[in-house]
Amino acid sequence: MLKNYIGILMVNEQVDNIKSLTKTRPIASIPIGARYRIIDFVLSNMVNSGIENINIFTNTKSRSLVDHLGSGKAWDLDRKKIGLLLFNFTSDKSQLREIDVLSDNMEYIHRTKQEYVIISSSYMVCNMNYNEAAKYHEKSGSDITLLYKKTNNGKNQYVNCSTLYIDEENKVLSIGKNIVAEDKLNVSMEMFIMKKSILIKILNKCIGAGYHDSIKVAIYDSISELNVNAYEFKGYLQCINSLKNYFKTSMDMLNTKTTKELFFNNSIIYAKNKDEAPTKYFNESKVNNALISNGCILKGNIENSIISRRVTVHKNVDIKNCIIFENCEINKGCKLTNVIIDKNTIISENTVLKGNEELPVVIEKKLKP
Repeated sequence: MLKNYIGILMVNEQVDNIKSLTKTRPIASIPIGARYRIIDFVLSNMVNSGIENINIFTNTKSRSLVDHLGSGKAWDLDRKKIGLLLFNFTSDKSQLREIDVLSDNMEYIHRTKQEYVIISSSYMVCNMNYNEAAKYHEKSGSDITLLYKKTNNGKNQYVNCSTLYIDEENKVLSIGKNIVAEDKLNVSMEMFIMKKSILIKILNKCIGAGYHDSIKVAIYDSISELNVNAYEFKGYLQCINSLKNYFKTSMDMLNTKTTKELFFNNSIIYAKNKDEAPTKYFNESKVNNALISNGCILKGNIENSIISRRVTVHKNVDIKNCIIFENCEINKGCKLTNVIIDKNTIISENTVLKGNEELPVVIEKKLKP
């Protein structure tokens, strides 16, 4: 168990290709899988690996994330000492950087008793235990270990993700970017294992030189100076860095094999608990291959879709290949195909919406009166 490790989550991913879902929230708190948020996967992975000190560095659009995480009770992180800590990206500087917020809290990082650090982004969706990777890192004697995933489908998956060039001894030689030119790639999971002293060394260098916005880029640029190797992850992985990837990952969850691997393979993925009544299925409703959360009232037809909490679907409604966030109401006569509906939205009667898998229609949230 990794009690000698600090978990650091950097919740500041690029949102250029998923802006329709991130106007009021970071990628980390986008709902997924009917009852989860994207951050639940990496956070649960750290907890299941035995990490007890987890620090989340979040940007200014953090209300929904703070509400979801609360005190960390759902992940057994509500402790008197250490546990879950949130650091908000607030600054009087004109441009806020990850390096700035990490350096501002360097004293806290330095004072923690743990010797090692696992740094991760929040938008990599997988179920893994870090113990084997940590053992590999400590045994290798390297300064930094990068986690990666091999893919034979780089032209269609992991677009814009960082890629690793690795020699036969798993030493990282250089970093590239997936510009969909090749199928065989080593995709960086944006997860890094190192000693705390190495992290502080990198931060001090960035502060002294005055460059680098993100800790990820700073680590990548240190490859020529440090001993950096790679550890391969062989399970299911998706990166939620675009609307297309979010939709694909959500639809993957309707596959039983993927669901078992993603939610139960190594350990359970935890989420905020909400005690609500079970979903009520009326006689006229038809549901086929769908993830349905609790608190819903269903009277229509639902196929290959994901329905979050407290959704009402009226009579004569057809929903296919859709993702509906919580507290929505779909009125009678609606026909929805390849649609994502944000929270607290009412869809008027007889509305017809149809998107495609490459470009689903997104209905942004509108508060109920």
